[in-house]
Amino acid sequence: MIRVKSSAFEANGGIPRKYTGEGEDVSPPLTWEGAPDQAKEFALICDDPDAPMDTPWVHWVLYGIPEDTRSLPEGDNVGAEDGENTWGTAGYGGPMPPPGHGAHHYHFKVYALDARLDLPPGASKDGLLSAMQGHILDQGELIGVYER
Repeated sequence: MIRVKSSAFEANGGIPRKYTGEGEDVSPPLTWEGAPDQAKEFALICDDPDAPMDTPWVHWVLYGIPEDTRSLPEGDNVGAEDGENTWGTAGYGGPMPPPGHGAHHYHFKVYALDARLDLPPGASKDGLLSAMQGHILDQGELIGVYER
């Protein structure tokens, strides 16, 4: 299993304001280890299943992460393709749950793929999940928490 970590917050710990819609709204630094050597590409999805809607709120879709990459620096997509988030824009959009709605859990999921995906820029989470079907070698996730 891929182990995903961040130097900004612990697993199941609070996400600092800097990485939220109330702060600088930059993506947090992430690292991962334990990925299969045969991975040809990595992809990442960050979503919030606690959002008051039928499906999780998508905060970040990133794919085409080079096979030799094992980290994403703060605010950097390492030249990979940003997909569409629930706001309808490409790139990272930080936590911003409704005030008083309680703690929300943000799942940063990293996928190791056995092939390079042929997806256009701005693909949706569903488009990425469909393209990854049958190509996921391994995956891991880091969960962070934020409340307003």
